[in-house]
Amino acid sequence: MKKTHLLLLALFSTTCFAQSFEAAVSGGVSKFSNEDIGGGYSLDQGFRLGFRMSFNPHDFIGGEVGYAYNRTSLSAGGQGSGMAVHQGFGDLLLHATREGSRIRPFVAGGVNFSNFVPPGQTAQYGQGQTKFGINYGGGVKVKVAEHWQVRFDVRQYNTGVPFGLRSGRMLQNEFSVGVGYIM
Repeated sequence: MKKTHLLLLALFSTTCFAQSFEAAVSGGVSKFSNEDIGGGYSLDQGFRLGFRMSFNPHDFIGGEVGYAYNRTSLSAGGQGSGMAVHQGFGDLLLHATREGSRIRPFVAGGVNFSNFVPPGQTAQYGQGQTKFGINYGGGVKVKVAEHWQVRFDVRQYNTGVPFGLRSGRMLQNEFSVGVGYIM
């Protein structure tokens, strides 16, 4: 119990002393580079809806945590059914311009989990299979008003292949556009 309290204190103390805090919602495309997951099954391109919270404790360094819902199709023999992929991630951001700049290009990298929920199942009841991985990419944030920004993200998620159909890793690409609020 004490370890949990110390962990929460450490996480929230960083955001409390941050120079700025950002919250954003984004939407875009989720595309699997190697769609074949084995056993005659494949995952197709779909849409992505994401939420991100960023904090900037230094002029050029920031952190980000987020959640994304991806909708794809699990296909076998030409027939496909809708499938969900839930993702959580935590990244380090390195910005090319100072905090407060109108245009802020960045690179990102960190860890993630992906919960693959096959058709007819639900993550709410603990169904699906979770795989862990890393992610990396970049983007740009453009300040359009005092407290508002538009952001463009390109990321790649490298995770294990779900459902034990084959061993190895698979790559998922994110292309998204979002709007954020800066505090």
